[in-house]
Amino acid sequence: MAAGLAASAVHFAFMVVKSQAGLFPSFQPYEDLQRTLNGLVGGAVHPAVPWLLSFANGTMVLGFVFARGYRLIPGRSGIMKGLMFGLVGWLLMGLAFFPLLGQGVFALGAGHGVLPALYALAMVLSYAVVLGAVYAALNPEDQRTPSP
Repeated sequence: MAAGLAASAVHFAFMVVKSQAGLFPSFQPYEDLQRTLNGLVGGAVHPAVPWLLSFANGTMVLGFVFARGYRLIPGRSGIMKGLMFGLVGWLLMGLAFFPLLGQGVFALGAGHGVLPALYALAMVLSYAVVLGAVYAALNPEDQRTPSP
């Protein structure tokens, strides 16, 4: 969870920079998630809910999945394993999550070309590299290669 928390802080920083800089104004995944949740529950969902879901997912769910699958993820270091994990996450986000939110494949429907997808790639890879590096630093026993 510590690795997931550190990585979630990086993700949060990317979202703050995006918001403060006014990047891609029609690409608002948290607002889109809130609208989707409103439709699913049939009522209003507080704006903090998508942020809390993202935080819980990044800290607990993805941190847990990464830790459990660490030895199976290709790569020789935590950073490389994080990159591989991040690439798979980005592909899933671009092919499933963004379309679910009405932004189209890789958020191409946001009207900014490939820029939202590239920003999401940078954000997800930064998250995943921090996740992998912190996990590896906190779990040196997972870095040893098992003897045959």
